[in-house]
This record gives sequence, structure tokens and C-alpha cells, in this order.
Amino acid sequence: MGKIIDMRTLHVPKQNIACLETIFDKIKMLHETGAKAPIDQVNWRADFPKSLPVTVRAAHDGETLYLYYTVIGEAIRAANTEDFGPVWEDSCVEFFMQRENETGYRNFECNILGVLLSRRHESREKGERQTHELPSIFRFGTICHRYEKDRQMSDWTMYLEIPKNALGFDMYESLSGQRMRANFYKCGDKTVEPHFLSWNPIDLPKPNFHVPQFFGLLELE
Repeated sequence: MGKIIDMRTLHVPKQNIACLETIFDKIKMLHETGAKAPIDQVNWRADFPKSLPVTVRAAHDGETLYLYYTVIGEAIRAANTEDFGPVWEDSCVEFFMQRENETGYRNFECNILGVLLSRRHESREKGERQTHELPSIFRFGTICHRYEKDRQMSDWTMYLEIPKNALGFDMYESLSGQRMRANFYKCGDKTVEPHFLSWNPIDLPKPNFHVPQFFGLLELE
């Protein structure tokens, strides 16, 4: 077990995103006003040195958490097309979170196609699917292909709306004023260049994202 290290803190603003008419307006507001976090920690550099520019922007409106990931210059993989599949093998972005005073945690893993895996976990090995919550999680992605020195690369984005019930809050609770432990990830286990990037650093000898002791802190306005 690695030592517990200083955790990053992200102050997530409250914005009335839900009132906007189109998905593009919502993304524009989130891009302009959301809290920006770099997913830039290459924790296992000796075995998996690949890094690429990845950011996530976050905001909430009391009822829903909004996330917008931007990935630049990836040799993509998109093999999984069914929810709850092994999306982490593809070009994938992830969000893990834990409510205050909870021992368990929840994960939201989304590949480049918007295919989603979400589970409630007691540990990496022990957990259950969020089957009832999954239909309420909205996903919208874009992909732009281009070439660098005769090699195809892709820039892609993923926009997520995660309602409070999927985060473990009940209908009488607001996200406003909440604090949660969390980490943001970018991975691709079976891509041409396997990589395991995180927002908050992880001090373990091998890749593992199921480590709440290395989560950062989200403070929701």
C-alpha cells in the first residue's frame, strides 16, 4: 500500500445549465464557467509512459453534476458498444467518487462511443451495477480525426450529466454545499499506447484506480 499523499481540491461552481435549450449551449456554458481540472498524473511512468493532453470541466446545478472531458491526439480504440462492458479497454474517461462519511464509492467509466459502466463498490472486487440509475445518465461525445506525420490521431470530447441519485444522494438532498472525495481518470488498457492518467496522483506500484485513499476533494458551491 502506498503512502497517502496530498490531495488536489476542485471548487465546483453552481450554474443553471439545465435551463439552456440545446446540448451545445450547455457544453458552451460548462466549457466557459466550469471548474477545469487537468488529468495529467502519469503514475506508472516506467511501464506506461504515455501522456496526452486531457482535461475535465465540472459544474452542478444542485440536482445534476455536469462533466466535460477533452482529449487531444489519441490513437483511439472503440470496441465496446454495450453498457456495462469493459469500456476501460477502449479510449475511456472515468469519474470515481465517494460521499463524505461513506466507505464505499461509485465509478462512472465512459468510452469514446458514450458507452457507460457504473457500479457501487465496497472494493475493487466487490460491487454491484447501477442498473436502475444508468438510464438517467446522459452522454454526448464528439470525435475529430486528423493526421500527424501520416499517422491518424483523434481529438474527442465527452459530456456527461450525472443526476444526484446516481451519485448516492436522495431526492431531498441538494448537491449545493456538498463535499465529496473523487478522482478523474483517462485510460485505454488495450489501445495502441496503453495509458493510465489521473487528476489526483496515485502512489502504488501497479495501475489501480479503485483507491479512495488517493481521491482528491470536490467542493460544490
